[in-house]
Amino acid sequence: MLTPRSLKTEYAAQPLGVDVPRPRFSWVAVAPGYGATQTAYQILVASAPELLTPESADVWDSGQVESARTFGIEYGGPAAARTRYHWTVRLWSPDEVGEWAEPSWFETGLLDEGFGAAQWIGGTTDSAPLLRRGFTVDGTVKRARLYASGLGYADLRLNGHAVSDAVLDPGFTAYDRTVLYVTHDVTSLVRAGDNVVGAELGRGFFGLTSVNVWRWHDAPWTADPRLIARLVVEYDDGRMDELVTDGTWRITGGPTLSDSLYTGETYDARRALPGWDAPGFDDSAWPAATVVEAPAGKLTAQAHEPIRVIETVDPVEVTEVRPGVWIVDFGRTVAGWTRLTTTAPAGTTISLTHGETVADGNVAAWNVHVDGDRIQRDEYIAAGTGVESWEPRFSYKGFRYVQVEGAAADVQLRVVNSDVSSVTRFASTQAPYEQFEQAMRRTILSNLHGIPTDTPYFEKNGWTGDAQVGAPTMLATLDLARFFTKWLGDIRDSQAESGQLPVIVPSSGWGFTDLSPATEWPTVYPFLLREMYRWYGDERLLREHWDSLTRYLAWELDRVEDGLSVSVLGDWLPPGFGSGPAPEDRRLTGTAYLYRALVVAAEIGELIGQANEYRKAAEGLADGLNRAFLDRDAARYRSADDPDYRQTSNAVPLAFGIVPDEFVERVAAGLAADVEARGFHLNTGCLGVGVLLPVLTARGYGDVATKVALQRSYPSWGYWFDLGADTMWEKWEDDSRSRNHYFQGTVVQWIFENVAGLRVVDAGSERIVVRPDARDEVDSVSIRTETIRGRVAVSWKKTGRVLSLDVQVPVGTTAEVQVPSERAADVDAVPRAFAGTPTYGEGYTVYTVGAGQWSFTSRSAS
Repeated sequence: MLTPRSLKTEYAAQPLGVDVPRPRFSWVAVAPGYGATQTAYQILVASAPELLTPESADVWDSGQVESARTFGIEYGGPAAARTRYHWTVRLWSPDEVGEWAEPSWFETGLLDEGFGAAQWIGGTTDSAPLLRRGFTVDGTVKRARLYASGLGYADLRLNGHAVSDAVLDPGFTAYDRTVLYVTHDVTSLVRAGDNVVGAELGRGFFGLTSVNVWRWHDAPWTADPRLIARLVVEYDDGRMDELVTDGTWRITGGPTLSDSLYTGETYDARRALPGWDAPGFDDSAWPAATVVEAPAGKLTAQAHEPIRVIETVDPVEVTEVRPGVWIVDFGRTVAGWTRLTTTAPAGTTISLTHGETVADGNVAAWNVHVDGDRIQRDEYIAAGTGVESWEPRFSYKGFRYVQVEGAAADVQLRVVNSDVSSVTRFASTQAPYEQFEQAMRRTILSNLHGIPTDTPYFEKNGWTGDAQVGAPTMLATLDLARFFTKWLGDIRDSQAESGQLPVIVPSSGWGFTDLSPATEWPTVYPFLLREMYRWYGDERLLREHWDSLTRYLAWELDRVEDGLSVSVLGDWLPPGFGSGPAPEDRRLTGTAYLYRALVVAAEIGELIGQANEYRKAAEGLADGLNRAFLDRDAARYRSADDPDYRQTSNAVPLAFGIVPDEFVERVAAGLAADVEARGFHLNTGCLGVGVLLPVLTARGYGDVATKVALQRSYPSWGYWFDLGADTMWEKWEDDSRSRNHYFQGTVVQWIFENVAGLRVVDAGSERIVVRPDARDEVDSVSIRTETIRGRVAVSWKKTGRVLSLDVQVPVGTTAEVQVPSERAADVDAVPRAFAGTPTYGEGYTVYTVGAGQWSFTSRSAS
């Protein structure tokens, strides 16, 4: 019997504020035994959970639908604004019908109803504005919802309490295209009698004033903070009251004197107004708020995970480096901020300077891209009232160390990032593999703050090239269905009329001519769409972006010259080139990445029934690249600018299928020979590092790949960790600028796919391949991943020539399990009766199995 579990709507469990008219349902089908399949489903939707029966469901009954689909199933009933809908599902197998699932629900947002009479409000203040408005509740409240958007960030309060645990909310967007609002359930916070809604507003990227090279201070949307809100209170007797933002609200400057994502915050506790956000406070001296101009972007419900404080950490060491100056070491490199507790006389200024390194007795905090010498520094001015505690709310930092000056204070680390779920657990007897995986996970999380950033310390920008090389590892580590759906919308919003995309997303307008065109960066657009289909089977996303995608690719193809794509960035930061660009002709990687973009765009078109000629265009680019850069005598890719053999120039064409068939083995052999000649070191930057080891392994050089992965001398991952790294770095050198940069850490993709051997092939894990083909110098590995169809797990252990391989396959997935062996007769499968008849080839016995827990033993695994 099939049991549906993990019911979700639009990738979320019980989401508030769904703005999609036809939201999609999903579940995980679970069954004991082997080979279970879903043949049909029935979904019920009702206005109350007790009505969820076929006889009484009063909203929608899908009827019995013959289908094996477990996700992406569109709701077909009515969708009224601000309404909670309850739903359940039951499943059919070939033999029987299952029980109804434990009910779930989703609640719609404002939809087309919008914010009604609410207006954007703000006003001129000398510090971060405080806004408040009182209202009266005169009955028993059934439900209360606060719909709000405060730009850049809003700390929303009701009767003295925070309305949620989200921080840095709402998410960052191109505010001239999209503005996000958030739905808050405030039923438990409203009370009979007098009530107050309050908001403190931070600048974020909306009103950033710190002058910077990316021109965030001069973006098309730049303005002072503002708020729009609509509070809807429903009573048990059917009445409804509303409170909206308008000119009746009051405003004043609060204790946050300044806030900047780059320079930090200054807070004067002497200006604090206790009780300002609660009833009974006298705001008669506050001026009325001003109705201000609305941002140009469309108000849309925030659908991705909010940013939250994930963890609180005590220091591992505090050192007084000189009188009145302390350096606090938290023992880990993170993104977030510090919480301060102190007892100091009134007017005492305590500064907290955050940085990833210490030099000459000071925490290093510098940023050549931002004007001024104040970087990542918070300042707290004490009120002198005894024990005082404070933490910032409108900026985050990248750091490990904090320098405290002005007075003694206790500080704690607050780890802050988008609250996405981890989906994968990995373990191995080879300790560096575990170390790399854990470091990459921390690095990715440190760079998730509503958008995928490059570094939480210096830029906080959504570099498209970083996401391009990192996406497979990121998606294999975390549940990013909602997060990347949002950022793909940001990419579409950033598109110019010409079809061009910038190198950072969102963009203030920077990145269209600055460090651009750089083909390897914005070609993330089709690649990430295709990856979202691979992991989540998201066809709607492909359809929604097709028009924008074709406009972008038309722009790219229009600027191809002599069969090549011109690019100014190339293989960024290879060893020895710490200023950025690699020395080789960047048209090689630019053309290769455009080739791959066209191939995946052709696949997208085929999936959604859109005819195109992208494969033909891709063939032209492959011909152009091979004419220009393939040395057919030497069977190697090179350019006139090369100072030596360039591994990326050869690994990328191999990885993308550009190398002519008759040259593949010789090009791969040359690549392996160069790696060995360098003492098993790489010379790749961010583009080549993620494909080098998989390409070597695929062509039979897994031992060479392993030696590169486990290398301890420069340049290598081991070199970083022997220097004390706990995250991935931007540069291979020991003076790396950023110490929290994921684009060189993509060795983890190879660890997952080749060492552990788990490869998700397509269509939301409809097909997976299990092939552990990088087994050198490791005795056992296990990986467990929660896919959209359910749990996939692979573990293997070898003792001598005997290898035991266990594989867990969920309902709806087919696994091709490739067991290393000298002959098929050397492999046993349990349960043999259900495993079918294997095939054999190229050193692997291959079984194709469905749902179940499978065990394979090989007596001749080399």
